[in-house]
Amino acid sequence: MNRNSIIAVALALLLVIGVAVFNPRKPAPPAPATEEPVITRPEPAPEPQPSPEPVPMAPSVPVPPVEPEPLLPGLDDSDAEVLGALTDSLGREAVEGFLVSDQVVRKGVVTTDNLPGEIVATRIRAVRPTGGSFKVSVDDGRFTLSPDNYARYGEFVRVVRSIDVEQAMGVYARYYPLLQEAYAELGYPSRQFNDRVIQVIDDLLGAPEPRPPIDLVRPRALYQFADPGLEALSAGQKILIRMGPENARVIKAKLREIRQALVDRSRTLATE
Repeated sequence: MNRNSIIAVALALLLVIGVAVFNPRKPAPPAPATEEPVITRPEPAPEPQPSPEPVPMAPSVPVPPVEPEPLLPGLDDSDAEVLGALTDSLGREAVEGFLVSDQVVRKGVVTTDNLPGEIVATRIRAVRPTGGSFKVSVDDGRFTLSPDNYARYGEFVRVVRSIDVEQAMGVYARYYPLLQEAYAELGYPSRQFNDRVIQVIDDLLGAPEPRPPIDLVRPRALYQFADPGLEALSAGQKILIRMGPENARVIKAKLREIRQALVDRSRTLATE
């Protein structure tokens, strides 16, 4: 059951309850009189009772007004607010160090959508390029992925490890309409971005953990995995391999938390 159906059912139930509570049935008409009148003796007047002590009124406690949820900005004007929300959630150092500052929602959606593909173009990435240079070990003409390369991702992994998933879900839910709008712009007007997020997470969780050393080749300017099976993996899976096994396990553990939170939220909506 989708969210609109849940709201419709809830409104229908409230309508039924409202009719029952605020429109009580009319009292039944009195029974018709019989031919012979019924004579009743008057009841004796009750003895006067002392007036009860007045009950003091409770002091009036003002109820603070409920602040309405502020309206979302337009997609084109959302950078400042979204970056502010992410800063509150992740911290200023993480946001300024790793995230781009323009077209945050659009680039976040495009990056997410592209991770299961072959490449993620630098110009559309939501995350800044990793500092340092790609490190390779060379031994008698054999190129392998250097373990020294893993340290480049250390700070990024630390930030990911520190993410409060419940708080992140609040930010995700708040700005989901903008994420969905940006996803529709990519040519998916009838699809849900949330479904794509689950697909991307599942693709990343499926990344293999090859045992080092991992052989590389350099047919052109950039290095590639020598194993055709590894080179054929998605862009997201290859990023996890380049991070090293320990860093990849941290990322995967957090992804599992996020996936479970998304599934739990969906189950809650489905049972409402």
